[in-house]
Amino acid sequence: MLLLRNCTAVQFEPCRVEQDIDIVIEGEKIVDTGSNLAARYPQAEIKDMRHRLVMPGLVCAHNHFYSGLSRGILAPIAPCPDFISTLKNLWWRLDRVLDEESLYYSGLICSLEAIKHGCTAVIDHHASPNLIKGSLATLHRGFVEAGLRGMTCFETTDRNGGLKELEAGVEENIAFAQLVKNNPRGGLVRAHLGAHAPFTLPDAGLDMLKEAQRQTGCGLHIHVAEDRYDVSHSHHHYGLDPIKRLDKFGLLDEKTVIAHALWLQPDEISLLNQRGACLAHNARSNMNNNVGYNAHLPDYTLAALGTDGIGADMFEELKFAWFKHRDAGGPLWPDSFLRMLYNGNVILERNFDAKFGRLEANYMADLTICDYVSPTPLLSDNLAGHLAFGMDSSSVNSVMVAGKMVYENRTFPFDVEPLYTSARKAAGELWKRMAALD
Repeated sequence: MLLLRNCTAVQFEPCRVEQDIDIVIEGEKIVDTGSNLAARYPQAEIKDMRHRLVMPGLVCAHNHFYSGLSRGILAPIAPCPDFISTLKNLWWRLDRVLDEESLYYSGLICSLEAIKHGCTAVIDHHASPNLIKGSLATLHRGFVEAGLRGMTCFETTDRNGGLKELEAGVEENIAFAQLVKNNPRGGLVRAHLGAHAPFTLPDAGLDMLKEAQRQTGCGLHIHVAEDRYDVSHSHHHYGLDPIKRLDKFGLLDEKTVIAHALWLQPDEISLLNQRGACLAHNARSNMNNNVGYNAHLPDYTLAALGTDGIGADMFEELKFAWFKHRDAGGPLWPDSFLRMLYNGNVILERNFDAKFGRLEANYMADLTICDYVSPTPLLSDNLAGHLAFGMDSSSVNSVMVAGKMVYENRTFPFDVEPLYTSARKAAGELWKRMAALD
């Protein structure tokens, strides 16, 4: 049993800041919170938080760990005047040359950096068309070795190999879902059913995913309408809006995560809300790819924040989401984006048999602990303003996942430098293979 003493307890939904709170943890869960609890739990180990901010762990709702070794990439990349050419000239070349070593280090380093930036969980979406079978188990190793909670899935698509590639992608999703269900070490990780986007998924692929959904009980994680092309393709080939096409195959439910969704029609958004699906909003990625702005954010019942592979710094993502919305003349205030940050916990609750996102008894002890000294009062009523205009990931002191300190006093419990050395070597080899592609 562990007692975190003298916490400044911070919660996002509803916004709450409380001073001098003790948090008692046993196993993976919080068992009690309140003031002066040491006498009630004399057997507990005590860690004095010295009034640091202790908050429910931050969740990244959409990421791509396979892109972890692309930072500063040195490989020939043809001009990318639009989104589709960016996919073809950069990302679809990178994912083709991933091997087991580069994928392992990409996943492990991304897991470590997510933790260092305050994340306790990441919802990942993977692609490696020449390394499909077993790829999710390789990513799983990185999650577990770092101590990060999360989900992952394989990006089902036909863009490289038609029907055989579709089948292999679905089979990998099913195999991984069975692995984490049966493996006792899989407690930190769950499975989605991954799919790239409607424009690389024929009806045969959607049929396969529906059957996989029936077999596994997992939800769909897919990009939709990230660019206008996805919409026009769906209209041209299927005569349907992309969300309505997915719903036609029964693929939308409360476990569904839809990434981006910039160009949906109002009735598609209403349909997502009716099905209980979650939007993963990725403000920095949308800006980087010049695909446009999601002006319909206020219309979603459930929206969460993701990074789409641009790290896992959710403090920074919240700021970009807020400032871009403000720049676009949107009506929301920072508290709405703080709620989106909280909503990553809703995704976890729908996929893990546990409670997340509050500092209360019976909730998972996934915690982000920060040093934050403010020149102004930090109160429940202005917490969102502090997140938008003050706090950043440099304040992260410690991170706890499932009751275990995986990062404490700005230090990992094992030497990470050899891992970074190996990752740099793997990245160089990855870039060489990418440069050698036709």
